[in-house]
Amino acid sequence: MFPRSIDVPVSATEDSSMFRADVDVVTSQPDALIPIDDVQKSLNRSRASVYRYTNTDARNLNPPFDSRKLNPEYRSDQKDPLLFHPNEVARFAKDVLRIKEVTVEVLNSPSTATQQVLSSILEELRQIRSHLEDLPAAPSDLSARRDRQERPAA
Repeated sequence: MFPRSIDVPVSATEDSSMFRADVDVVTSQPDALIPIDDVQKSLNRSRASVYRYTNTDARNLNPPFDSRKLNPEYRSDQKDPLLFHPNEVARFAKDVLRIKEVTVEVLNSPSTATQQVLSSILEELRQIRSHLEDLPAAPSDLSARRDRQERPAA
């Protein structure tokens, strides 16, 4: 886990004293995205409330950034679930909801059958690589290869 504080620029017209609280984002992976259920739990808001705050548009799949809304990550299809970057959730909680302290925690999801298969494939590839690295280096030019095989070329 890597705690770090989020620095969000505040304009001179806004009262910066409201934004002095530290917002810690705790992630197991820096680029991990969180689903709307986890956003709901971390903000302590109802699911309908989180959807109301979210920057979505029925006519535009990826609307432009709105500083007064919770901006989801890029989606390629309308059916894709809404996913949020932890820094965006922290920014929204700090700037819009004016929550003093927010801790967004991203945990690894339980292992699925697909992840288990991919892990076993990765382990097998590592074994193959280590086996190939243990083999003696093959000569790079053709004449040295011919000499190594100890038979005349056709």
